Amino acid sequence: MSAAPHDATLPDPAAQLDLRGTPCPLNYIRSKLALEKVQPGAWLQVDLDAGEPEQMVAGSLTGDGHQVLQESLAPGAVRLLIRRGGERPPAGLAVDGGGSLV
Repeated sequence: MSAAPHDATLPDPAAQLDLRGTPCPLNYIRSKLALEKVQPGAWLQVDLDAGEPEQMVAGSLTGDGHQVLQESLAPGAVRLLIRRGGERPPAGLAVDGGGSLV
């Protein structure tokens, strides 16, 4: 996960969720379901409580192969900008460093 660049234009999200006050793991599940509705390469904006929710959601989605940027909101809240990664290959197939199936 990386901080959203301050000098660059932030991506325009295809969808937005406000999950402040939503407990773990529901915030991750709702984020993942929303990502399934956007095209690969599109961005999803998710507002969350700071701390454990941001760490769990950002870490899990990064592990799932999505790009995650973080932006601070009001005290106690963060905004994640999540770029949906491509589809993962079926089990048993591998991808080389160039993104090709091997």
